[in-house]
This record gives sequence, C-alpha cells and structure tokens, in this order.
Amino acid sequence: MSINVEAELPDTAAAPGPAAAPDTRTGLLIVGASQSGVQLAVSLRALGFDEHITLLGDEDHRPYQRPALSKEFLQGTVESESLIFRTNEYWAEHNVELVKGECIVRIEKEADGSGVAHASSGAQFPFQRLALTVGARARKLDVEGADLDGVLYLRNADDALALKARVGDARDVVVIGGGFIGLEAASSLQKMGKNVTVLEFGARLVGRAVGEETADYFLQAHRTRGLDVRLGTSARRFTADDGGQSVAGVELQDGTVLPAQIVLVGIGVIPNTELAEQLGLAVDNGIVVDRFALASDGTTVAIGDCANMPNPVPGSAPGERVRLESVNNAIEHAKVAAYSLTGRREEYAGIPWFWSNQADLRLQIAGLCNGYDQTVIRRDEERGKFSVLYYRQGQIIAADCVNAPLDFMAVKNALAKGQNIPGDAAADAATLLKTITTDS
Repeated sequence: MSINVEAELPDTAAAPGPAAAPDTRTGLLIVGASQSGVQLAVSLRALGFDEHITLLGDEDHRPYQRPALSKEFLQGTVESESLIFRTNEYWAEHNVELVKGECIVRIEKEADGSGVAHASSGAQFPFQRLALTVGARARKLDVEGADLDGVLYLRNADDALALKARVGDARDVVVIGGGFIGLEAASSLQKMGKNVTVLEFGARLVGRAVGEETADYFLQAHRTRGLDVRLGTSARRFTADDGGQSVAGVELQDGTVLPAQIVLVGIGVIPNTELAEQLGLAVDNGIVVDRFALASDGTTVAIGDCANMPNPVPGSAPGERVRLESVNNAIEHAKVAAYSLTGRREEYAGIPWFWSNQADLRLQIAGLCNGYDQTVIRRDEERGKFSVLYYRQGQIIAADCVNAPLDFMAVKNALAKGQNIPGDAAADAATLLKTITTDS
C-alpha cells in the first residue's frame, strides 16, 4: 500500500529532499533525524556550537514525535502538524541542513573523527565529527503468513499511516505483544470501536518494564475495560482470505483461529547497530558508549535508543549497563553528547522516567526497579489511583504510578536528591509521599 506521508505531515516551507546536494562545510553529521538527533542539534546551538550541522534521516518527512502514533495520532485527536519538532525556518536560521529520505549504508572515517558517509542513493556527506542517533527498528515476527497484507507494525509515521488507512474497514484486530506499544494501540483501537484481542507470549503484561503487581493491575484493568487479553499465548500462523493476499485470521498454537482483518505486531525493537559495526565500534545490545556518550573510538557519539550506556542512576553497581528506550533518555543523553562535542565532559547521571497512556490509565515510572527485594502497594480505588514502590535493602529505587502523578513526582524527586521514602509510612495511601521523604 502506498502512503503519502507528506500529505499527513505537511511542510510549512519547501525542505531539501533526497536530491539536495550535501553542504561540504558540515562540521557535524547527525545520522538519524530522531528525537535524540533533533535534541543534539538544538543543544549544540544552545551551547554556542557554530559549525554547520547536517541532520539526516531516512524518512521522507521532517522529524516528528513518535509517542502519539499509537494513541492520539491513531485516533485522529491531534493534528499531524503538531507532531513536527521544528519548522524549516528554525533549521535554516540555525544553520542546520535537514536532509530527508537518505539512507546511509557505509561510512569511511579517519582517526581524527572526520570522514564521509555514503547513502544508498549515491550521495556523499563529508563530516568533521559524526553522531549516530539511528534508533531502533521493530522486531519482526517469523511465522507463516507474516508477509500477508494487513500484518502491520507500529514504529514510525509510515506504519501509523498504514494502520490508520485500514482501521475503517476492519472489525477484528489481533495485537501480538503485551508491551507498551501493543497495549496503547489496543486501547486506541478498542476506543475506535474495534473488537481487539491481545496475545502475550509471556506470563504477564509489560514484563520487561514493571513488576508483578503492576502487571497484574493492568491485566485486570484492561479486561475490565473489555479487552480480550490472553497470556502465555502465541500465534502459529496467519491465515489468508479467499484471495490469498490479505490476512483473515490468527491461528493459535492450540488450533484456535481468531478472525482478524488487521494483525498488529509489537514484540519489541532491535537497536540499529549496523553502521557502528561497519565502523568497528564496540556493540553489545546497542552501541557501547561511556558516561559522556562517546563510542569506543573516542570521537563518535551515539545516543538514544541505539546506545548501551553505563547505568545513569546514582549508586548503580560498577559496570552495570542499560539501553533505555524513552523520550526522557533521548533528550538527556543528547545534552550529554552535546557537551562532549564542544569539548566539555558532563557525565550522564540522572533518574530515568517513562510513561504510557492506555485508555484512561496513565502509567508513570520513576527509576529502574531492577534488583528490588520489597514492594509497597498504594491503592485508592475511589480515585482510581494505584502505585507500587520498589525498595532494595530498605532504600526506594523506583515506582510505578497509575493515575497518581503526586506519587510519581515525590519518588522522582527523592531519587534525584538521594533521599528515601520509608516503606512502612508509604503503605498508607492517604499519606502524601512528599511529606515523609527523609535524607538517606
């Protein structure tokens, strides 16, 4: 199906397309017009970096915000123009050349950090310094029928537009994957009147991001709201319609066939490390970087979803590394990289936080719950609030907060200041957490 992305994400002024000649004055080439790529360019200008910047993306439209794709954009409740990060006038005024629709396939780089990037179109982009903000791609599902029309993924604007184009004619949707993207899209599609079934291979929802109590809360909440959620279930194959071209159903391992005119697959992402590998950079579940966002060659910066970094949470175990997929991380990591590119060294040390809107459930996560040994649950049924606080050896390390923004802010602030929230006092849901915060 051919999708006209620019019709949905219009330009306010003519922008350079794939045929535009690269500016040979480029001081910095940013490969990846992502949230982190945009933030890097903006942060550099704020720090006084005055060399020419080329911001290059492989999509045929201007950089945009991704979180709304599975929610407001899919439901049609936000204007597409509101997703665009910056106007073309902004880039022109700040000496940033925005190049769209160019896919870099090979990079030649010298020891001093300079080099030339080669695109699949044959275009060449010389640079003095290189930044990789290449993000991640959707993990594909390898089952029979996965190439049928109507088997979709939701990672970028093209994916969202393809899904929107089909929703009107669909009655039944099967979402494979019970993570954030799957549940957000499932909730949106249900709100749009579709019969939605969610299949999760694991024993619980959002298992990589939250603890057991939060996972169980979301399971019950979504089932109460009418979603058919099936755990420990996977697809054996996708069945086709009479024409043999479009998906018509999902056959489960037990032989059950669920009708589906749309199958939306959301089973995680794979960091884009191909260019880093070609450059000989260290790669391990992402491009390995230090606390200053520098890759193993000491000159290239890599930031955002594609980067594997030392755990930024204060007090983390030596050598502990993480790859974070969040808007907050993309922004904060880009700021650290901007300092590195201007000759400063500012370590990335902060509190990761995340959010996910699913129907009327707003989940906010502060910190990382890895290695917790105790939880405290705060539940307010009357107000629809639910929080799980995570502790390690009596010290708070994270919180999952559903429709409880005050709990989220209190924990986030305590973590940032190295403070604690005593678990026994926090167990009373009527107690404001900020009033019981103590110095560790």
